[in-house]
Amino acid sequence: MVPAGRNGYPGVAFGGYVAGVLAGRAAAKTVRVDFRRPTPTGTPLGLAQTPDGGSELTNGVLVLAVATPAEAAAEAPGAPSWDEALAAAEAYRAAPPDEVSDCFGCGLGRTPDTGLRLHCGRVPGREIVATAWTPGAGLLAADGTLPPELVWAALDCPGNAAGRLLGSQRAGAVTASLTARLLGPVPAAGGLISYAWLLGESGRKHRVGTALATAGGEVLAVGEALWVDPRS
Repeated sequence: MVPAGRNGYPGVAFGGYVAGVLAGRAAAKTVRVDFRRPTPTGTPLGLAQTPDGGSELTNGVLVLAVATPAEAAAEAPGAPSWDEALAAAEAYRAAPPDEVSDCFGCGLGRTPDTGLRLHCGRVPGREIVATAWTPGAGLLAADGTLPPELVWAALDCPGNAAGRLLGSQRAGAVTASLTARLLGPVPAAGGLISYAWLLGESGRKHRVGTALATAGGEVLAVGEALWVDPRS
């Protein structure tokens, strides 16, 4: 069951978190998660490994999401500085998009203990979006690191910002797939930088790369996502 607070759109589980839970049951280091149907929050679900080394999430009848071993995710450009990412986040909060919801990843009303607060704005002089953030103690593992499922979550919303601010992505787009590789434990002390860039667009489809780094610029996770606009 996905807790009600781990939502993206109302009543729908946050895609990056769902992907991280599935990846945790997969045998591969690099995993692609394809979202077949929206995953509801607060509802009993089934999670099982699959013969190919992946995993799948079901509601007891229908398959909601599938994780499979994958090739390496997109190569990340150098991370912006902490000051650049912080300025980008402040610019986002000063003029947020109209479609912002109470999202676990980027909701403006979330606290550091109830959401990731991934408020990504454009970084001047570079074709990337970024945010500087520090997770609250309520989101951390006992050793002070960010749990793997939340590392995956930190690679989700930045892709939406990249498609919207750097490309032609429209409001209401959803994550169709997310591929990621975690490179090591993610210590939360000192803050984190999430950033994303546009890889390509075709009609309603938008490919983006995403990464998570320490405040000093060490990249600890890299992802690639496909976002799809709603039908007109």
